[in-house]
Amino acid sequence: MDSRREAGHADRQWLDPDPFYDDCSGSEQVSMLSSNKNVGDLLNAKEITWGWFQGGFKPTSARGVIPAVCAATQARLDGVVVKSYSPHHEPFQYYASTSNPHHLPPTSVAMIGYADQANHQYDLSDFWAAAYSGNLPAVSCLKAPRAQDGHPSNSTPLDEQQFLVNTINALESLPLWKDTAVIINWDDSDGWYDHQLGQIVNQSATTADALTGSGLCGTGASALGGFEGRCGYGPRIPLQIVSGWAKKNFVDHTLTDQSSILRFIEDNWGLGQIANSFDALAGPLNNMFDFSHFQGGHLVLDPLTGVVDSN
Repeated sequence: MDSRREAGHADRQWLDPDPFYDDCSGSEQVSMLSSNKNVGDLLNAKEITWGWFQGGFKPTSARGVIPAVCAATQARLDGVVVKSYSPHHEPFQYYASTSNPHHLPPTSVAMIGYADQANHQYDLSDFWAAAYSGNLPAVSCLKAPRAQDGHPSNSTPLDEQQFLVNTINALESLPLWKDTAVIINWDDSDGWYDHQLGQIVNQSATTADALTGSGLCGTGASALGGFEGRCGYGPRIPLQIVSGWAKKNFVDHTLTDQSSILRFIEDNWGLGQIANSFDALAGPLNNMFDFSHFQGGHLVLDPLTGVVDSN
């Protein structure tokens, strides 16, 4: 991180600081050093279309107003109204190279996924504009609005279910479904439900570690070449793939982690890897697919109950 961009006091314990390159961030902000690269930079270098699409990203201020204002709200299923946009959930706004600080819209639907004033950062509505026009980027990352993102402080499991089911049902209805794979990933759970200790792939020994005691996470060397404070793997979390190319009724026992998704993108498009990152160690997702046989068919669910929709 670039300490020159940090706001607040050095002795304060920060919780979820917002990205520096975002008009809608709060007072505590950080950015990444310009020498740090993310997968968006790798995709740009190979001229692969991509985009991050997030609920509430579209500003509520008038077009051209700077700084932009992100005051959109949404009601949960229980009627509670919450703010839609979460700046610290927008990873590419921490990097100058991939940021859209003023939340500028794409110059046209045809330019979604390409380099223009939006710089690959979009509202969820832009995703559907591209999808229904047959112009989806090769790589699309979707982040639900806060009311539907499954986070316990602002969402519920049923709201999350509604977002996922509506998204997948809509994609399955489009011609592009035959070329689509949806990878569903969840945030860290803190392991409250997990009886199984995850494999410690990266050893670490700093006061920031507390897995087996302060300053102790395993007894070996760091797999990332001396990067401390990155004890892992942590608690197990779900990872699902929905696609006509996914194996049917299959549970994969390959050791994977969240960065396995990043590794899949890197390998599929020949991007290379990000230095000093877990993607270099990540297990593959390939065993979850059968690229020799398209399963076909559609599984349409009811967004409120989760049961198969017979209509």
